[in-house]
Formats: sequence, structure tokens, C-alpha cells
Amino acid sequence: MPDSSQFNVDRSYPGLWTITFSNPPINMFVPATIDELGVLMTDLEADPSVKVVVFQSANPIFFVAHLDVAKAAERPEVLGLWRDFVLRLSSAPVVSIATIRGRTRGIGNEFVLACDMRFASRQRAVFGNPEVGVGLVPGGGALEWLPRVVGRSRALEIVLSADDFNADIAERYGWVNRTLDDDELDAFVETLARRLASFDRETLGAAKAQVNRFGMPTSAEFQSSIDLFFPALASPGGQARRARLRSLDYGVPGDFEMNFGSYLPSLGRASDDDADPPLAGAPKD
Repeated sequence: MPDSSQFNVDRSYPGLWTITFSNPPINMFVPATIDELGVLMTDLEADPSVKVVVFQSANPIFFVAHLDVAKAAERPEVLGLWRDFVLRLSSAPVVSIATIRGRTRGIGNEFVLACDMRFASRQRAVFGNPEVGVGLVPGGGALEWLPRVVGRSRALEIVLSADDFNADIAERYGWVNRTLDDDELDAFVETLARRLASFDRETLGAAKAQVNRFGMPTSAEFQSSIDLFFPALASPGGQARRARLRSLDYGVPGDFEMNFGSYLPSLGRASDDDADPPLAGAPKD
């Protein structure tokens, strides 16, 4: 990987890669992020010694904020590259684990859903798919993974409300494997990852492939959501809602990105005077 990579890869423990994502200031995904993940996936597939990969964030407040939609619109093929990465990660014989702290929204949530296991900080993790609230349809896998992971009704609640959900609710819904106190999270994941790395790669891969028969979306299913994303991006209603984001510190550190879900109901108002304030009880770091 180049020196400017958004991903730091630690290969120091045999059979285990720990990959740390860092794209300051708020860990947004841009097209280059997806390009780099494709390269990482090729490296994973080419290394017969790796059995487990752990994904984590260098930013304890933002695991992945969301996709930079404007930059993605400049490269409409990028969601196809994302679909390919997700399918390769999900079907690889390598076991993938997400260690989640901070806001994990949009493509960030779709990223952790594509991992085989998810463990979250009880105090710091926040999840959501805000796309509907900004006039879009999730195009990176949420509509395919969530019904399989949490069930139809909860998937509809998550996607249609476009709200933020704390770690306790995510655990209750089955969105994550489990939550742990923040000071226990790293040790738990490290112990599990090293335990898995002590097992036979072929056996791990065969067992994962059998489980995948009952829970993995197809390429055609992913593509059907991608086909909805860019028309929604061009719709007048969606453009009007997103125009209001420019006054709300979108994409930079601040209260809006910390509490994205609470602001979304105000985007459809006719004027600022009619806008509802952020809801009480929004998640804070």
C-alpha cells in the first residue's frame, strides 16, 4: 500500500491482520477509500497464511462517518467496486471482525455488516443509515444485509427512520454480535481473533462457506440497490433536502455529524423558521 494509505495494516501476529482506518477529520469514505479496500482485498486473497482480519478505527468518535456523496457522484462506478469488495470479503475463507467505536453510519454501517462478526463499544458506538433522510436510498448493502441480520420490521425501522441507534439497541436487535464496555472491547476481540488464528484455515473457510448459504446476499441483489442510488441522487426532492446540509457543517467535525439522525427531520421544512430543533436525548460521545 502507498504511504498515503488510509489503512494501516499490522501483520505482526501470525495468521492475523489488524487493519486500522484513518481518514481525518471524521473518517469519511471517498472513492479512494474503496479503491484501497480493493487492493487490500487482493492482498488478503493472495496470502495463504492469513486466517483472521480485524478492522478498527483510529478515531474513537467516528468509525466511519458516511460516504462523501459528492465525490462518489463524480465516479459512478465506485458503488460497483464497493459491491465487489463486499462480496469478496464475505465469501473469503478469511474471518473478518469489526471492532466498533464511534459513529458508524451509511456505508460505514454497510461495511461492518459485510464483516463476519461485529463487536461494539457500549459507551461509544452509534449506528445508522441516514440515506432516506437526505433523499437517497442505501446503495451499499444495507437493504440486503439488514433484513437478514435483524429481520424485516427492524430493518424497515432502521432504514426508513434514518435515525441513530445506540449500541445497546444494536445488540438487542442482533445488529452486532455483542457490546462490551469500552475498556474491555479490544482485549475481547484480540483474544477471539488469536483463538481463531490458532485453528486451521481450510476448516475455518469451509465452515464459513456453509453458513454463507443461509445469510449472504447475491451480486444481483446488491446491484438492484445500486441501480436506485444514482437516480435518487438526481431527484429534485433529494437535491432540495441535501442543499440544506450546506448550512449544517456536513462533512466536518461538529454537532451535526455527531448527531446526524436528530437533524434529519428538519431538512424537509419549507424554511429555517419552521425547522424542528435536534431531538432531546441524541447520542453524545
